[in-house]
Amino acid sequence: MTLEDFRSETRAWLEENCPPGMRTPMPDDERVWGGKNPVFKHPESKVWMERMVERGWTAPQWPREYGGGGLSRAEAAILTEEMNRISARPPLFSFGLGMLGPLLLDIGTQAEKERYLAPITRGEIRWCQGYSEPGAGSDLAGLQTRAEDKGDHYLVNGQKVWTSYAHHADWIFCLVRTDTSVKHAGISFLLFDMHSPGVEVRPIKLISGASAFCETFFDNVKVPKDQLVGEVNGGWAIAKQLLAHERAMISQLGARGGNRLPPFKDMARRYAGDANGRIADPLLRDLVARQLINDRAFESTSKRAIGSADAAAGVASMLKYYGTEQNKRKMEVIMKCAGYAGLGWEGEEFDDNDLVLCRSWLRSKGNSIEGGTSEVQLNVIAKRILGLPD
Repeated sequence: MTLEDFRSETRAWLEENCPPGMRTPMPDDERVWGGKNPVFKHPESKVWMERMVERGWTAPQWPREYGGGGLSRAEAAILTEEMNRISARPPLFSFGLGMLGPLLLDIGTQAEKERYLAPITRGEIRWCQGYSEPGAGSDLAGLQTRAEDKGDHYLVNGQKVWTSYAHHADWIFCLVRTDTSVKHAGISFLLFDMHSPGVEVRPIKLISGASAFCETFFDNVKVPKDQLVGEVNGGWAIAKQLLAHERAMISQLGARGGNRLPPFKDMARRYAGDANGRIADPLLRDLVARQLINDRAFESTSKRAIGSADAAAGVASMLKYYGTEQNKRKMEVIMKCAGYAGLGWEGEEFDDNDLVLCRSWLRSKGNSIEGGTSEVQLNVIAKRILGLPD
């Protein structure tokens, strides 16, 4: 099948199978994360997810044997373009799809792939990430959560912080210290059930009013030995590999604004006024045009870079840095266009878009922190891409 034939077939399938309600801007609370107790706030989101799962298009480039679509990179790009054309919502959000799954495809054993990947594509397990700690943020290798070898299992004790959606997660992929005598070479990578005895989660309320991040505590949590990924004390290399996938994922979410709002240009025109099909205020029109040009340039760069051999060596950091900073700039422009309406938090004088806008603007500030701060990304770019000295 040629790529044009694939595009025609994909367009026809999406037109027939994507419900009308899934072609609308998506509030945060209507995202579908799956899990053992999935929530479908929009009446059509369950149907949309099930249709995409059956097609293998929740993970379009993963092998079919693991629940994926088996698409080539070019075919997956066409699928994304056709979904964007009709403003189709992503059918499933998952740290398993964006981080753990790609990692296991890279380095996992056959048994690990068979055990974990298909449930991820079907949205049956919701994952969270156990990396940052109160004393180990940018210096992630300084983590102190410890896993003691008890023969047939590990005993995990410690604390994680900024654990996204831990209060809803079924399982966690977690960095732990298995050797206290060395720093980077004493870290291992474990997977375990968040409902295990000894796991406690406390949500953290954010400035946006949401509680997406959590503190997570481990008190003598038993983890079976077969849930270690890679070698004992080999977790640091795995951690860095997963971070490359995470940063590429965040860069795309940041650049698109998370699909929570109507298209950027439409929002700007709505607030700034329309003059014969153009944004009325010429200064605001110039700002919007610059952002749209940057979006297009970033999209083209991402297509060239994601999946390349260099992605793990620093390109992911470049994409993460630019994509998240771009999203912050776009939100600032929208706030300029919105004026008073952009300050809406509650009240009948504000419509639904107004109420989402302020929260989205506040949330965008976290884009350049999560997954490694912009300052950390610049250091990675300087060393790994530009080859600058320390």
